[in-house]
Order: sequence, then structure tokens, then C-alpha cells
Amino acid sequence: MQKSRLTLGVVVTSIAAAAFAVAPASAQTAHATPDMLLAGSHVLAQSAALDDPTIVAIFDAANTWDIDLGNLALKKSSNPDVRNFADMMIRDHGAARKLGRDLANKLHVTPTPPGKDFALYKDHVATLAKLNGLTGAAFDKAYIAHEVWYHQAVIDAVTKTLLPATKNAELKDLEVKVAPNFEAHLAAAKALQTKLGA
Repeated sequence: MQKSRLTLGVVVTSIAAAAFAVAPASAQTAHATPDMLLAGSHVLAQSAALDDPTIVAIFDAANTWDIDLGNLALKKSSNPDVRNFADMMIRDHGAARKLGRDLANKLHVTPTPPGKDFALYKDHVATLAKLNGLTGAAFDKAYIAHEVWYHQAVIDAVTKTLLPATKNAELKDLEVKVAPNFEAHLAAAKALQTKLGA
């Protein structure tokens, strides 16, 4: 990873969207198909712009946006199980984001968060808007369905594309370190989805 300060605005656009594309708003309550999950890795693997600083930016964005959704769930849900899950998302993704930012500072890399023109940002905004329009059990089911999809997509992209593309040993170690949390989150989301009858 380069030791100089880097700005990563434009380069993250298609890469972040391909790696972590959120299900369309109309599909938030449905399970993603394997083809949908693999599509991001396939497109991402063909991008020459995927370097370690870009991966740091993707890592930060993915954690930030799940924290945002967790905070929304705490505001809108009265279901104790959903609220406990949201608390876990905020806590765990907050810790992972801090590790990523600390590593970026250590390596003198300044990732630029994706802007409003980025596809993943637009999908995130659409998800927030959809969830904001729901209440009660409908909100809970849509939120947890999204979390199942999102964590599976993240796991798939990290293991199949981002981890193999990472050059810096410390960044690779960080990705390996947080992987079990993503797996645990996916399992918890699936269990809660079943409990909610979603």
C-alpha cells in the first residue's frame, strides 16, 4: 500500500457498487439468488482499479451503511429481538470500521467515502427510504431480510474478490480477522428471519 496520502473518490464508484450492491427496493423482502450474489464478485474481479486503498474505502463504506441501518432499526422497531440485532450491528460494524480507519491512518491512506453519485450510495439511500416508509412487523421483516442479503453479499465479495486482491499483509489480516463476525451476523439474521416468519 502506498505511503502517500491518497484520495479515492471516483475509483470506488463501480467497484463498491459491484461488490456490495444492495438488493433493489422492490426485492428487499426476498432472498437474493446465488447469481445476484456472485454478480458483484464477477464484475469486481475484472476491474483493474481494485487496489488496497480502494479496498479500505469499500470496507469503510460497507460498515458505515450497516451502522446507519442499525440506528434506523433502533428508532423504528419495538421488537426486542430486532433491537438486539441492530445493537449488535452498530457495535460490531463500528468496531470493524474503527479497525479499518486505524489501519488506514497507520498506512497514511485517506479513503474518500463514496459520494452521492455512487451506485451503492444510491441503493443505500433507497433502502433507507423504503424502510422509513414501513412500520411494525413489516419494517422488522424488511430490515432483517435486507441484513440476510447484505451479509451474504459482503461475505461472497470479500472471500471471492477482495481478500484475493489485497496486497498489504496488515489489510489482509484485518479482512480475515473480521470475517467470523460477518458469518455470525448472517447466521443471526437468518435465525431471526425464521423467527419473524419472513
